[in-house]
Amino acid sequence: MADHLREDDRDAAYPSLSFVNNKDRDTPIMTHKAPLYTPKYQSHMGQQIVKLEATSCWYVVLWNWGSQWAARTDRKENFSHGIQMHGVTVLGTTSLYQSHPWVLAVLPNGEALGILADTTRRCEIDLRKELTIQLIAPSPYPVITFGPFTSPSAVLVSLSHATGTIFMPPKWSLGYHQCRWSYDSDKRVLEVSKTFREKGIPCDVIWMDIDYMDGFRCFTFDKEHFSDPKSLVKDLHHIGFKAIWMLDPGIKHEDGYFVYDSGAKSDVWIKKADGTPFVGEVWPGPCVFPDFTQSKTRSWWASLVKDFVSNGVDGIWNDMNEPAVFKSVTKTMPESNIHNGDKELGNCQNHSHYHNVYGMLMARSTHEGMKLADKNKRPFVLTRAGFVGSQRYAATWTGDNLSTWEHLHMSISMVLQLGLSGQPLSGPDIGGFEETQHPNFLDGGWVSVPCFLFVVGTLKLTLMTMNPGLLVWSSVDQCEEVCRLALRRRYRLLPHIYTLFYIAHTTGVPVATPTFFADPKDPSLRTLENSFLLGPLLVCASSMPDQSLDKLQCTLPKGIWQIFDFDDSHPDLPALYLQGGSIVPVGPPHQHVGESDPSDDLTLLVALDENGKAKGILFEDDGDGYGFTEGQYLLTHYVAELQESVVTVRISGTEGSWKRPQRRLNVKFLLGEGTMVSLTFIESLQNEVSNLVSASKEQYKTRLENAKPIPDVEKVSGQKGTELSKTPIELKSGDWALKVVPWIGGRIISMEHLPSAYAGACLNIPNVVYVILHADHSTSNLFVFTGSQWLHSRIEINGYEEYCGTEYRSIGCTEEYNVIE
Repeated sequence: MADHLREDDRDAAYPSLSFVNNKDRDTPIMTHKAPLYTPKYQSHMGQQIVKLEATSCWYVVLWNWGSQWAARTDRKENFSHGIQMHGVTVLGTTSLYQSHPWVLAVLPNGEALGILADTTRRCEIDLRKELTIQLIAPSPYPVITFGPFTSPSAVLVSLSHATGTIFMPPKWSLGYHQCRWSYDSDKRVLEVSKTFREKGIPCDVIWMDIDYMDGFRCFTFDKEHFSDPKSLVKDLHHIGFKAIWMLDPGIKHEDGYFVYDSGAKSDVWIKKADGTPFVGEVWPGPCVFPDFTQSKTRSWWASLVKDFVSNGVDGIWNDMNEPAVFKSVTKTMPESNIHNGDKELGNCQNHSHYHNVYGMLMARSTHEGMKLADKNKRPFVLTRAGFVGSQRYAATWTGDNLSTWEHLHMSISMVLQLGLSGQPLSGPDIGGFEETQHPNFLDGGWVSVPCFLFVVGTLKLTLMTMNPGLLVWSSVDQCEEVCRLALRRRYRLLPHIYTLFYIAHTTGVPVATPTFFADPKDPSLRTLENSFLLGPLLVCASSMPDQSLDKLQCTLPKGIWQIFDFDDSHPDLPALYLQGGSIVPVGPPHQHVGESDPSDDLTLLVALDENGKAKGILFEDDGDGYGFTEGQYLLTHYVAELQESVVTVRISGTEGSWKRPQRRLNVKFLLGEGTMVSLTFIESLQNEVSNLVSASKEQYKTRLENAKPIPDVEKVSGQKGTELSKTPIELKSGDWALKVVPWIGGRIISMEHLPSAYAGACLNIPNVVYVILHADHSTSNLFVFTGSQWLHSRIEINGYEEYCGTEYRSIGCTEEYNVIE
């Protein structure tokens, strides 16, 4: 990371609202080694113009609302607008709800460079001149370059270290969210929620738009239609739903309204140039707006949020926070309005300075209020407006959209670009916010594709359109079935998705990325817009009319990519590919996250690379709270390796203090062309077994040394070494007893837990799977050594067979051991 601001301008630059630590940005470059790409600064008519020039062609990924993320030769203005989408298209709009003065450039050799203009003011990014990136904004402002690094992912990790990683989301927030404008009563909310359960369509969250309020007044409830929010939430929780409620920044200008009165008393409103509170028209009518640039205002708002959460609020939705203002040409407040900002934010400035960060500061205040309400739960906040660094406080959705193929296609690039600017938790309105296409469109596009797209995040997801507002199950049966299949896929993948978000939270590695991230050197991948990556998982989806998946040619990166499904093949579902060398954990398709249990079956999808190896990780904790920051989690590293026709799957390492759950572990090997080979056994506490074997080592060694040698090979048919014994050697250590046959390397043939209290418990077994493969990689003689028995009836070893006639045995049981020549 390099800050190129000239020394004489450094002190005059405004504080950074992007960086976690402002000192990181303001520390001059101390090395004598000049950066590879050095910006050139010049001033013209109050504007600072910064240019970066490449020596060879680079590929630019510009974060840009309403357009594809392919190579840009365009100009973009970073100034967030609260444009109302009703009946209009955004294809020609370059700025909407968020502002990110950030460019990611990929060099021909696959290396990448990030450029951040760290200014909150209106900033223009101009890419019209070949090999040149030009940034124009009121001066002075610093330009930070990140890299070049060896890969685009490394650039994003560096950006996250500077601007902060994403907050760790509660696990339930990664499930499906049901939202629409709007549910008119608590009875309707319950009716919709119960129908999801009756029809077996997975869902975790239901959202309340502004109609729950009393006259659109924030922090109130309609006394007739939402008279008892606590009771409503209790009923929702009972059937596995969380409740999210909207809060806008516009506070009704009305004496006697407790929020207005307390705000006026604390003097928290944004002022006009003459010093009087600004009043603008929004949903409640005339409104005043909190000045979130002041710490006292943020504390005031957080205290309101804290009290609001006591009604059973699980999450909060911040809308209209650009801030949007009706009856205004610009759809926002005048730039001449005054904010009395804190010193660390830039002191007293007009609205043009703070406009782009207003939504982020509101989300920050809401986040802090939810933490005050319950320190043992992770806040969940969704924001429409944001800036670089918003990921520390809130998720994002892409705003009001249309139910059209164009907006479906755009949603992929929009969500990916949010991730490329450091904000991985995002998603679109499914089905579109407005305009209704034929049900087949919902069936083939807006349901199946975003069910994987918003795997990227989650969010204000709509399975119904505003007009006519049909529920998914009231349109066509085919659409309902596709929804069910797609959402079941999503829930199966939650262990993988949750793990990716933990990695993003702790390291800054992005969750979802464009396909070219798999091979940044391959220029043919850089323009793909119908596929994306979730870690090593490639999702390829049809997102344009007359483009069914079976006719869509999915361009795959180089290497091994194994296609698979969950026995749910359907032409309207995306194709799934797992990269060779990867192991991905998946779980059962629950109806909601609350149904999950640590003892649930776990499945490992394994795709070996060209060297016969694979690896993957799984993060597990209680799904909420902050215990994981104190070591209360389990991070498991799985590896698989093919050696001499045997594939071994094992745990290579663990982190955290959580005890490994007792559960069935399913291993599915992807062999190409959709073929899978499945094995099932009991996942164990490998460390406990390892300690047991270690503790018995000396006894085991002594017994082997004392074994009588075979006096005459001719008389006894068998393998040379120690004497064959009908009775296996028994080793005891602590609560465990092992029976071992010493002559074939000390093979464990049974393991028994001695305390009777555990007589019916599951076996603890080492996590080792052996798979015998023919030379052509077809399968034969699949078996698992569990530490208690071989899960296969006949296994040949040097002319002999080991025999185990029962696949699963309870603790306390032993097995007959036969040796056959």
